[in-house]
Amino acid sequence: MPRHYITFENQRVNIVVGDAMRRRSVVAGMGLAACLAGMAATAATMVLIYPRSESAVDTQYAYDYELLRQALEATVATHGPFVLRQSVASMNQARAGDEIAVGSGLVNVFARSATQEHEERFLPIRIPIDKGLISYRVFLIRHDMQPRFAEVQSLDELRRFSVGSFATWADTRILREAGFRVVTGDSYEGLFRMLVARRFDCFSRSADEAYREYDERRELLPDMRVEDRLLLHFTTTRLFFVQRSEQGQQLADRIEAGLNRMIKDGSFDAYFLKSKGPLMARAHLTTRRAFRIDNPFLSPQTQATRKTRPEMWFDPVRGK
Repeated sequence: MPRHYITFENQRVNIVVGDAMRRRSVVAGMGLAACLAGMAATAATMVLIYPRSESAVDTQYAYDYELLRQALEATVATHGPFVLRQSVASMNQARAGDEIAVGSGLVNVFARSATQEHEERFLPIRIPIDKGLISYRVFLIRHDMQPRFAEVQSLDELRRFSVGSFATWADTRILREAGFRVVTGDSYEGLFRMLVARRFDCFSRSADEAYREYDERRELLPDMRVEDRLLLHFTTTRLFFVQRSEQGQQLADRIEAGLNRMIKDGSFDAYFLKSKGPLMARAHLTTRRAFRIDNPFLSPQTQATRKTRPEMWFDPVRGK
């Protein structure tokens, strides 16, 4: 009786069939081969899941994950197909970090502030997502507070105002370390309501975040505005993080390769300026009275990239 063979995972399987089954076996074999090829293609697809925001109106991380998509697309030829999607459940950054750390599969990548603690707990891709723009802070305030902020001439005078922040944000520790009185909230959206309810005096946001958040909430919270005289600077950025594992290393290698290709061909800067440029222009950062504080929680490795790879960082005050 004729013999037929199917090769699977480098193993040749011997199948004996009769003459009556020969034609059907060839057709079936072709179908099985196609099925196995499809399975192989599916297995080679890299799946990345990022956390769904708890806020229904906020687009805080839209820029970050669109940048991630572009980096993954830049590596299809070298790393194969990918799927990038949100998690099914909404979650804050603290929970997302817990899910990544334990490898639950609910999320396996997220964008978060660069701190030594985060860089030790997770595997960082040390390419600043926002080119360090979140280092430059303006304030969301109530409209009746503008005259008081306009009178501020020193850092000590600025410290007299209470600042709102989320309990687990890196900002909270940075501001407290610098001598600010920080009032924490337990939800991102709740912080805007706490501001207008006079629970604290100002909400420290990056230059691009403040105007976007104001635009998204100006009808709901008409008493809120962006303070227009002051600028607070401390060196920080957001990075992509994955689990410290073999699978996490594969994700990190691909993300890093994609971002570096985007930096090299100019598409990173083009996307950054298209997304952030109009908001930076509204912030008129060069005309503000600037104050600087230290960030003792930034890792030496990330801090060093400001000198070793200056093209990854952007100074909006200098315009480059």
